[in-house]
Amino acid sequence: MIIEDVEELAAALPDHAPVIGLDLGDKTIGVALSDTLRTIASPVETIRRKKFGVDAERLLQIATDRQVGGIVLGLPRNMDGSEGPRCQSTRAFARNLSRLTDLPIGYWDERLSTVAAERALIEADTSRAKRAGKIDNVAASFILQGFLDRLRHLKATA
Repeated sequence: MIIEDVEELAAALPDHAPVIGLDLGDKTIGVALSDTLRTIASPVETIRRKKFGVDAERLLQIATDRQVGGIVLGLPRNMDGSEGPRCQSTRAFARNLSRLTDLPIGYWDERLSTVAAERALIEADTSRAKRAGKIDNVAASFILQGFLDRLRHLKATA
């Protein structure tokens, strides 16, 4: 089930289950995972994209292995907030994935997440070659961390 509203997605997530965050690229999918308290997002892996079925199978295997309660996809809006072809591709991926799982699926605005991830890797003195292999799952952790911070804010104001 795809849930557009962050508050509705938060309500649909089971207690004490981690959330998976995804940064969908043309060639790779960055995967991040939260802890069970949903305070910290950590990079998990980068999946080399093949076909949707193969990619979805790997993602759902991670979700099963880690007992995930929901999935958050980075939504690559344009800087003016509009949605272009990359957003359409992400939404299509989510629709197809929702046919294979009952996990709630939501979106998080990912503008500048890759830029932030690259800066963090540079600050950590990661070589250019290693950055290329890690950028996507680090970007996924930035996306997921933004969502987790929003969840914490919603709890604080409830």
